[in-house]
Amino acid sequence: MRAAIVQSSYIPWKGYFDLIHAVDTFIFFDDVQFTTRDWRTRNRIKAANGPQWLTIPVGNRTDQLIHEVEIKEASWQRKHWASIRHNYGKAPFFKDYEAFFAGVYLEHKWPSLSEFNQYLVRHIATEFLGITTEFRDSREFQATGKRQDRLISLLQLAGASHYVSGPSARSYIDPKQFEAADIELSYHDYPEYPAYPQLYPPFEPAVSILDLLFNTGPQARHFIWGWRG
Repeated sequence: MRAAIVQSSYIPWKGYFDLIHAVDTFIFFDDVQFTTRDWRTRNRIKAANGPQWLTIPVGNRTDQLIHEVEIKEASWQRKHWASIRHNYGKAPFFKDYEAFFAGVYLEHKWPSLSEFNQYLVRHIATEFLGITTEFRDSREFQATGKRQDRLISLLQLAGASHYVSGPSARSYIDPKQFEAADIELSYHDYPEYPAYPQLYPPFEPAVSILDLLFNTGPQARHFIWGWRG
């Protein structure tokens, strides 16, 4: 069984969903230390004047785990939705997803950062991209150890035989430890994904998955993994 272990992120880019699609089980790693000014709380959308940051205000405390981070006020939800609607209202497939995202931002108060991020990732992956990967949460398991030892413990408890890591981990992962645990190790390198029709040229690839959904609709999967053939 192929597994990936990654922290939840706010409306992540298409590469995040490419990794989800590449494995059998995707484990949200949200019982690790929270870091500020990171993808946990922010991402970019494409605006007329270039990429625009959307940031969830949760403060700067780093003495807590990701799943412990509370969202104490909800005014940002309306602001984020207003920015999304303003910049994508004329996108070809915006209307196809409008009801869902309007409900997420306007009809529900999200007390937990992890809960909010995981909900969006799961729904986008399964309902909009047709991904059949199983989702789990690291809190379901009693993993032990720190850093790489904890990753291996988590993989063993999940019954994984193959760990698919992001490319940035090459600098600190020790392949011998995975070999000793009888777990195959590989890296998911993000390719240069093909460009797609996008509002407000020039094309900007490093933006939230929302951009791809609103501009390409049901063809979004092609621009993530389908183009590989």
